[in-house]
Amino acid sequence: MLMSSIHTPPQQYPEPGPAYLESTRFFDWATESVRRFAQTAIAGETSDIGKAVRLFYAVRDGWRYDPFSMRMTPESYIASNVLRAKSAYCIPKANLLVAAARAVGIQAGIGLSDVVNHLTTEKLKERLGGLTYFMHHGYAVLYLEGQWVKAAPAFNIELCTRFGVRPTEFDGRSDALFQEFDTSDRRHMQYVKDHGTWSEFPFEKVMADFRGFYPPNAFGEEPEGERFEDGVPAR
Repeated sequence: MLMSSIHTPPQQYPEPGPAYLESTRFFDWATESVRRFAQTAIAGETSDIGKAVRLFYAVRDGWRYDPFSMRMTPESYIASNVLRAKSAYCIPKANLLVAAARAVGIQAGIGLSDVVNHLTTEKLKERLGGLTYFMHHGYAVLYLEGQWVKAAPAFNIELCTRFGVRPTEFDGRSDALFQEFDTSDRRHMQYVKDHGTWSEFPFEKVMADFRGFYPPNAFGEEPEGERFEDGVPAR
């Protein structure tokens, strides 16, 4: 049964610990480019809350959201590679936020949930075989002031403005997830299934699930210069 609210039910979060600070294959914060990005984004901030907020907005608006950039190669999900991209979809952007948070000493992991997205484009809907159910929507889960907080930096402000979607805002204390309704009070996003929080991006699991769920052409290349936000929204 689909949830009528974006608020996920109470869940068991992992115990905080060293695993959520490590530099890993996908959260490679020890890479100089990731450390430099994180330090530049938090310049002047001293609290973990302030640092997390700065990093969230740097990732949210620094990369265009592009679901057509979905790829099956591990390189696409490594934080230092995301830095060099012009656009990305939810999982790579979340991976970058996780890595950047760890780079400044904030424990972080990747959260994965299935969602129903009522705001898509005709082209994306066609690409996905008519689906509005999105498997493994990714977001960062940050440990701040003694609690885990979810932060979804996927939709950049330009996209939100063009599609009439309320932007996801983050204060470091409350979950920052997609809104249930858009600016015209039409159904926008529903969180359906929570897959939990991971200390490392589970690439093999996610790709296997994608192969079994999405049609093969979901991962094709796009013409140079084509942007998701220039598409016609499907209502």
